[in-house]
Amino acid sequence: MSVDAPARTLNVALVGNPNTGKSTLFHALSGVRQKTGNYPGVTVEKKHGTFTHQGQKVTLIDLPGTYSLAPRSPDEMVTVDVLLGRQSNEAKPNAVLVIVDASNLERNLYIVSQVKELGLPTVVALNMVDIAEEKGITIDAEKLQTQLGIPVIPTQANRRGGLDRLRETIIALAGQESITPTSPFPEEFRDKVSQLHSKLKEQTADAPRYLAERLLLDTSGYLEQELVNGGQDLHSWIVESRNQLAELGQPVPAIEAISRYKWVQESLAGVVTREANRKVTWSDRIDRILTDKIAGTIFFILVMSSMFMAVFSDYSAGILMGWIESGFELLANGVDAILPDGALKSLMIDGVIAGVGGVLVFLPQICILFFFIAILEDCGYLSRAAYLMDKLFSKVGLSGKSFIPLLSSFACAIPGIMAARVIENRRDRLITILVAPLMSCSARMPVYVLLTGAFIPATNLLGFIPLQVLVMLSMYLLGILAAVGVAFILRRTILPGETPPFVMELPTYKFPSISGVFWVVVEKGWAFVKRAGTLIFAMTVIIWALSYFPRNENKAEAPFADEIAQLEQQRDGANEEEATRIDERLAEIQNEIDGELLRNSFLGMAGHWVEPVVKPLGWDWKIGSAAIASFPAREVIISTMGVLYNLGGDTDEESEPLKETIKNAKWHESEENVFNVPVALSIMVFFALCAQCAATLAVIKRETNSWRWPIFTFTYMTVLAYVGALVTYQVSALFLLG
Repeated sequence: MSVDAPARTLNVALVGNPNTGKSTLFHALSGVRQKTGNYPGVTVEKKHGTFTHQGQKVTLIDLPGTYSLAPRSPDEMVTVDVLLGRQSNEAKPNAVLVIVDASNLERNLYIVSQVKELGLPTVVALNMVDIAEEKGITIDAEKLQTQLGIPVIPTQANRRGGLDRLRETIIALAGQESITPTSPFPEEFRDKVSQLHSKLKEQTADAPRYLAERLLLDTSGYLEQELVNGGQDLHSWIVESRNQLAELGQPVPAIEAISRYKWVQESLAGVVTREANRKVTWSDRIDRILTDKIAGTIFFILVMSSMFMAVFSDYSAGILMGWIESGFELLANGVDAILPDGALKSLMIDGVIAGVGGVLVFLPQICILFFFIAILEDCGYLSRAAYLMDKLFSKVGLSGKSFIPLLSSFACAIPGIMAARVIENRRDRLITILVAPLMSCSARMPVYVLLTGAFIPATNLLGFIPLQVLVMLSMYLLGILAAVGVAFILRRTILPGETPPFVMELPTYKFPSISGVFWVVVEKGWAFVKRAGTLIFAMTVIIWALSYFPRNENKAEAPFADEIAQLEQQRDGANEEEATRIDERLAEIQNEIDGELLRNSFLGMAGHWVEPVVKPLGWDWKIGSAAIASFPAREVIISTMGVLYNLGGDTDEESEPLKETIKNAKWHESEENVFNVPVALSIMVFFALCAQCAATLAVIKRETNSWRWPIFTFTYMTVLAYVGALVTYQVSALFLLG
């Protein structure tokens, strides 16, 4: 094939069914030169990658996997709009690369027939030919190319087979501005499409013929709402045309499947040869075990247990998290040494570094989780896991496709919510997004660790079950049960509708692509850093300001002024041991001053205001203040309590002084302890169910393209958390305090 490379950049769109190796091929072609983003206003992820071959630069646009180019939702509409050049901020593709599964050509060529109607130069990547051969399927690629009328290139994306020939073919298409569209439909149907196209052009001059065809085929009315202003005359004409087509034996929408599969059969005539007896592949043998109700469930539990052990292990994520914490400590120390005391220094250390660092410390857990998910997905196991989970999820109105997003949310709700994009049904996706924050993410762990360690006895239940472990496990189960209940209620109230049948192709098992897994981890990790980091930065500045102002340092320092002066004077002539003792006392005084400043800040005032509201939960105003301060991120409650109890802001959940201090904390002008087991349980239940994460709410807004749903999520979770904490405290106090 000759190569005539033009100077301009060639834009090529990648389309194909799910599980055809499309993303693997995209990564293999583009290598490191790729970036991920979102189309404005919708949640469809766009991936751009580039490669240069023989001096020709090519930009690849990786569109979401889809079985058809029939837009039935805003997300699918974006895919069609990109191919038609109607998507803003996206250049119209010069060509289309359709990736098909060689072992399942009959179904995969369906979308090829739709792409050929667009009139764009098209090349087919006949991927996974090795798996087809393993199944005893032989494909005559040259004959298929002749009968399709477009180039067909056999590839093995995971082993980078056929890539050079594919690159050459893509570049060769640059010489073709367009091709003549071909339609598999009967002449009578094409005539109706032409008439409808003419009517559409009277309203919209640049209305594509392809959308006119979809408008005639789309009986749900979605496309009609998207394209036209609901003119009754046009709607009546469409209905009448469908009736006329039905009388001609071309019923809509069945005529599409009839015509396209007829075209597929004609295109495959003499192309595919199968062995007389279908081979039982090793994929079939594995599936007999992994999709079995008992054996498959046991294997699923083992896989999930291994994954969570890796995510929460001190020897994997724990080490990396320690490095990040050390890095932020060094950064804080550096800022402390450079900047003079004052608002700017406090903002940088207590606001920006502490706030952003407190979120980014969870990056290793998120990357490890997505490393496992990418491997499991790439090798084909996640589809089996979703299949196993579907029966369980369908009982609450969700499908097995919600499994992956909810699983991801155990590390962090942000990537979990983003992972809900795999769910085609908009109602299912929305419910999954709304309940994902109820999964106990890593940020809740510090709260559980501190209060469990301080107030739950280190004894065994029934002689062998550690009570502290049981309490922490209960918090995770509480989130799961709450999510199940909320999903059940949402399905039957504000988001009613039948659960769509679970349709998911079980892909053939294969070794995961190293580069594909690497890029998934990089993309997800970077998305977390960018979205969570920027939001946390903004929110921590606001919370810092509330906790810093108004600031009357003279008033706070006044009770200690004489002692400070005396200690500083003594330190000048003190030996090393005395100097250490003096420094410790000065640090204690500074902590008390910081605590006094925080108690008199706007945040402290807010704590007093909300005390009547939180008192039924067993909380005093300090716990209320810490709960307000933890709005950007739940784990902030620990450092806030450290400051409120005069221990400094660098305390963590393992801090023994903090545990001892809160154990001995008293109610104002009373000898009654603030903290006890019912209060600890109340706080843990509140944080297990609350929406104290601004980044999560912002991502919900982004994914739903509306403020309605993050406001709804914050409201229902706050009410749920309050009621849950109230019941927990009142009931446990009845039994434990008498």
